[in-house]
Amino acid sequence: MSAPRPGRAALKDRYGDLYERVEEILFRHDPVGINLGDNRDEYDPEVDTILPRLKRCESVVQVRDVVFEEFARWFDGIDIGPRERYAKAAEEIWAAYLDYHGRDPGLADIDSDESARS
Repeated sequence: MSAPRPGRAALKDRYGDLYERVEEILFRHDPVGINLGDNRDEYDPEVDTILPRLKRCESVVQVRDVVFEEFARWFDGIDIGPRERYAKAAEEIWAAYLDYHGRDPGLADIDSDESARS
């Protein structure tokens, strides 16, 4: 039996500014076209399930895959487009996540490249 998923208020408390940043990134990029201009919280369910999965990501490609997978799950049966549609949002989410943890987003690719060569 898995542990119950935390509620949105708990996630917002836990992630603070990162929650709002990811929410804003998804709203701005609007990968499935539901941004009506005043419904900023429309992507909150996706943010709720994306954020906990980021801790297992080691690259922007993995973040893109997580974002794509969560959109596929939440918008089951709706054409959500190709994975590449999520690349720009994933880059920004990865940078925000690294910044949230006090890491330099500019060094992330260098770190990944060096560990891949080892």
